[in-house]
Amino acid sequence: MIASGVDIIAVDRVARAVERSDTFRNRVFTAQEQAYCDGNAERYAGRWAVKEAVAKALGTGVGDVTWLEIEVVCDERGKPELQLSGAAAVLSAEKNLLHWSISIAHDNGMAIGYAVATDH
Repeated sequence: MIASGVDIIAVDRVARAVERSDTFRNRVFTAQEQAYCDGNAERYAGRWAVKEAVAKALGTGVGDVTWLEIEVVCDERGKPELQLSGAAAVLSAEKNLLHWSISIAHDNGMAIGYAVATDH
């Protein structure tokens, strides 16, 4: 089985939300994500887009899973990687979506996130 999702968002839209509210930041981004983003709106927007893409690949959208259960971390070279927890991890296992690959890009004030999962 293969599942995929994609999302695109205006960086300034996420920037306004991040600047406006600690509640928003804490509801959507883990402490590790916030530390990595360190006020960088493009990084926040890219993570938002990936979270939406992962939720789409899971077939639920955000709601059955929470924002914080979908976490984008970076390896030692800066490559984004996915960590699932809670209901997102359970749903991924139930759907036999075992291996995930994600990608983030930014251009001209937009951020895009792409996620693909396979069973092998």
